[in-house]
Amino acid sequence: MKRKLRYAMVGGGRDAFIGAVHRQAMALDGHYELVAGALSSSVEKAQASGRDLGLADARNHGTWQALLDDELQRPADERIDLVSIVTPNHAHYEVARAFVDAGFHVVCDKPLVHTSAQADDLVARVARQGTLFAVTYNYTGYPMVRQAREMVRSGVIGTVRKVIVEYHQGWLATQLEEMTQGPVNKQADWRTDPARAGVAGAIGDIGSHAENLALSVTGLEIESLCADLTSFVPGRRLDDDGNLLLRFKGGARGVLIASQIEAGNENDIRLRVFGERGMLDWRQEEPNHLVHAPIDGPRMILTRNSPWLSEPARRACRLPAGHPEAFIEAFANLYVGVAFDIRSRLERGRPASAAEGDYPRIEDGARGVRFIEKTVASAASTDKWTAM
Repeated sequence: MKRKLRYAMVGGGRDAFIGAVHRQAMALDGHYELVAGALSSSVEKAQASGRDLGLADARNHGTWQALLDDELQRPADERIDLVSIVTPNHAHYEVARAFVDAGFHVVCDKPLVHTSAQADDLVARVARQGTLFAVTYNYTGYPMVRQAREMVRSGVIGTVRKVIVEYHQGWLATQLEEMTQGPVNKQADWRTDPARAGVAGAIGDIGSHAENLALSVTGLEIESLCADLTSFVPGRRLDDDGNLLLRFKGGARGVLIASQIEAGNENDIRLRVFGERGMLDWRQEEPNHLVHAPIDGPRMILTRNSPWLSEPARRACRLPAGHPEAFIEAFANLYVGVAFDIRSRLERGRPASAAEGDYPRIEDGARGVRFIEKTVASAASTDKWTAM
């Protein structure tokens, strides 16, 4: 296919953080073209944002409903190939459901939806339609995360015994959502609001990333968990700190930490996997390195795009070793997998292989929603362990 894939975006207009990240990532490898959008819940802001991005007036919509109606009325060779949903969490379900039912491929930011019932409903609808549905757990797009995944899969460190995954932030150490002077911090405002963020704060926002990272690399399933959630900042309605013990099927154990009140920390997500024959250690703030410490040899630092890495890790690299790649590129790697999958469906009539279509699926998003719910339930319970 010589043409670019046409996409629309819902959300992500002026002053939005993650929408710009998605657009930059989709532009990186030349697979996509933004042709339509409904970029804000405010009609005026949506259309102003579309003009900022050069959208044609006819495809620059004030609401996502108008966007969908317009696409369905267009000839098939003009319609979008997919929609990218980058709204606050509360809008994900309704928008995703409508586009899935209309037969469009969907990419949705995480967490997927507010409830397991909504998640299960979307999984069933996607299965009926046979469409693609990706969830942007972007940390799985880092080359050295994929290297760690392949090393665990191939048995380099042996059977996994213990997993420690941590996500440390400090940006919500004060009550940014209630600032009385200066502009409202838009990110803090909605991420601490139960109506828009859902039942969890830090554990839903960044704990969901930690859960997905740990399970994607190790291939383990959580059997039960014991959670302690706290709202440290006075007046905050959702948790801003979470500490979990995990029990995995098969006997492995784990620890998960997700905090947004650790003053001085920026965006420090770290994964350590301990097996019978060694350990792997990766940090997002030093993303181009992966530490491998075998039980019977010297500690090694593996570097991005080195010739001895696995094919999935090298496939996720764009620059020679020593030239850093990071956050935008990790997002882009997910979108490359989505592009290969859509092109395969259009050209060959079947989904791409797992190697080509390497991105988190709707089932990963649904599992993440259950994880959030079970964590909140565990924190509210007097029982020591809550089954998944």
